[in-house]
Amino acid sequence: MNIELRVNEQDFRLVVEPDERLLDVLRNRLGLIGTKEGCGEGECGACTILMDGKAVNSCLVLAAQAVGHELMTIEGVGDRLHPHPLQKSFVELGAVQCGFCTPGMILSAKALLDRNSQPSEEEIKEAMSGNLCRCTGYDKIVKAVQRAAEEVAR
Repeated sequence: MNIELRVNEQDFRLVVEPDERLLDVLRNRLGLIGTKEGCGEGECGACTILMDGKAVNSCLVLAAQAVGHELMTIEGVGDRLHPHPLQKSFVELGAVQCGFCTPGMILSAKALLDRNSQPSEEEIKEAMSGNLCRCTGYDKIVKAVQRAAEEVAR
């Protein structure tokens, strides 16, 4: 199948198999390796990306289903010189351990902050509930999202 994808504000023309997952296209075809495969079943959130601003598990989306949608991976969120407030707060507060789950965590948190710049602690926990981390307790992650929300609100 010939498809066009818009990822991180760039357009790509690709030939994909009808059953090819978006996760595989992002990683293997476009080199966007920040999106991770954890469980491959939509349970862990490691493959979270934004589709039209909403957090989705890219392992559950066929590449062809993403046509006509705006996609964002972690590579589209800030950079080393100008990190997004979420990236900055995750590092500063030690919400990053091994880092495997961090891209998905940041994208889930970004989806939340983009629709609600002043979320409650309960709203943060709910928004992050689809992202699993094996290294940390979630306290530092929640605090990092809270700090980023304060900065985004300024």
